[in-house]
Amino acid sequence: MDRLGDLDVFARVVAARGMSAAGRETGLSPAVISKRIRRLEERLGVRLLQRTTRQLALTEAGQEFHGRVLGILSAIEEAEAEAAQGAAQARGQLKISAPTSFGRLHIAPYIQRFLDAYPSVSLDMTLTDSFIDIIGEGYDLAIRIADLGDSSLIAKRLAPAHRVLCAAPAYLEQAGEPADLAALQKHALLIHNGAEWRLEGPEGPAGVRVASRLRTNSSEVIREAVLAGGGIALRSTWDVGPELKSGALVRVLPQYGSSPRLGVYAVYPSRRHVEQKLRVFVDFLLGLYGATPYWDRGLDLPGVRG
Repeated sequence: MDRLGDLDVFARVVAARGMSAAGRETGLSPAVISKRIRRLEERLGVRLLQRTTRQLALTEAGQEFHGRVLGILSAIEEAEAEAAQGAAQARGQLKISAPTSFGRLHIAPYIQRFLDAYPSVSLDMTLTDSFIDIIGEGYDLAIRIADLGDSSLIAKRLAPAHRVLCAAPAYLEQAGEPADLAALQKHALLIHNGAEWRLEGPEGPAGVRVASRLRTNSSEVIREAVLAGGGIALRSTWDVGPELKSGALVRVLPQYGSSPRLGVYAVYPSRRHVEQKLRVFVDFLLGLYGATPYWDRGLDLPGVRG
């Protein structure tokens, strides 16, 4: 039963001094207005309005009730206005998660810039390489680096994510450069999770089974090992872009790389009622990275300019 709607109709009838006038304001017929007033009186067990052929007047009980109704409706309007203002402004705590290395390299250095731009927003950021249940663990947003074409959540692509085979020059001088994917099996391969590299090459998708003397769940351990000349690794350009540009690492089999569907995504539960604090954070990262993120500029990668 629409109790609040009945209160609003009652207040409009009193303000308009008639059911017909109230009906014109609300788009309801006089018969519907009359029915709702009668329903309200029956629920309260008291007559609120004295009706005559020429005028409509409040009873004593109706006068007292009308004053309280106006207070209730005014409080509701104020609450709605505050909620609407809050939705239009970025405010409140934003709980996010991000992969450890990516978060440290490409989010953490810019957090203060974001907080300075949005002083009413606070961040609770977790860096982890574990899978986060966004809804179950109460996160507003997760940054994921994956192919999320089939995700049931809302996935906003922030940037491409290129992965390339690379090694330190000292390693290649000692072990030689592989001529093809099959030759990789004769080299020291460094792997972070899993047992296979999934690549895209001139002939389409290709898989490389990886057997390694070093196996770890830490991306940063592999990064240090490849820089130290420990072997060949499949690394993200967001992680080793500076080393590729400086020559500390060089590409191996440059015709092979990761799937073009791979990307850096902002993942959140719903497209409906996206709070402004989440919207501005996603827009902030989009503006920071762009179609060609700063870590890819200057590298010879598919679709990368500059």
